[in-house]
Amino acid sequence: MKNFEESMEISKLYQAPSVYYREAGLSSCEAISFVRTFARVSMAINNKADKETVREMAQGLIPRVEAFFEDYDYELDKAVAINMLNLFYKQVPEDLRPDMINKIGAKNDGDFTKFVEKAFEKSFVTTPEKVMKWIENPKSIDKDPFFLLRSAIVDKYNEVIYPNLMAANEIKAPASRLYMEALMAMNPDKVFYPDANFTMRLTYGTVEDYEPRDAVVYDYKTNMDGVMDKYIPDNWEFDLPDDVIDLYNRKDYGRYADENGDLIVNFITTNDITGGNSGSPVIDGEGNLIGIAFDGNWEAMSGDISFENKVQRTICVDARFFLWTVDKVGKAQNLIDEMEIIW
Repeated sequence: MKNFEESMEISKLYQAPSVYYREAGLSSCEAISFVRTFARVSMAINNKADKETVREMAQGLIPRVEAFFEDYDYELDKAVAINMLNLFYKQVPEDLRPDMINKIGAKNDGDFTKFVEKAFEKSFVTTPEKVMKWIENPKSIDKDPFFLLRSAIVDKYNEVIYPNLMAANEIKAPASRLYMEALMAMNPDKVFYPDANFTMRLTYGTVEDYEPRDAVVYDYKTNMDGVMDKYIPDNWEFDLPDDVIDLYNRKDYGRYADENGDLIVNFITTNDITGGNSGSPVIDGEGNLIGIAFDGNWEAMSGDISFENKVQRTICVDARFFLWTVDKVGKAQNLIDEMEIIW
């Protein structure tokens, strides 16, 4: 009990500020997140990299810049930044706030309106014109207001918040092990999940659709039609290679098509999934690899706290899809030859 109590006393001081650091600090607006995009180029400049290397690195960012500004709202982002930084200043104790935040807040009675308005005018990341001008002639971003703010938040978090939260976990760890040992001794017939952190873990389930709310049903599988529905040319997230489009148009799925001639892309199961499970193999009852787990559904994001049987689903990429990608798209017949493919 003493370990738990000591751990909780530390967590009470730092857990809430940690959330505000992430949600109202580092995510206070899109601009403060976007400025990180240019950090590697800036670092290369600071390290005296040759101009051609810097130029190529900067030019390589153009697709990400175009994607960012497709739906960016300057005025909305500014309003959000003001409110979030005001909230951060109000909710995080003074001794846990970055010095930069303390100075701005003290100067303006906790109101970050003036700072944000000036930052949006001065920063190079808030309009596509300014960003493209920077790309044509990249310079160090060390003095950009959003980079300075982000750096101040990250540095203080790493200096104070993170070490104390880790210390609380270290204090709690032996007590947690002892508590789990006691639970297992009290319930010798109960099957317990193994710890998912850094250990092998097995979870079992079935392939099933689900109904998240009235009159809404999500099928247990998706196919290439859904991929094409999302296709947006030249979009960094939803673009597709020409050969994939050509294979789709010709319905050339080879032996990987299902009985209806479709290529299954993803399927969902009732398995448990949590952070760190992505990339895990999905194996059927006979020990065959049938997919790879990579995500959980939106309705079950509370799954880390409580498993919700009716809506909890693990999203898996179907083995037929990644085999088709290796075979038909990648033309890596040598890899296909190394596998034992069972139908």
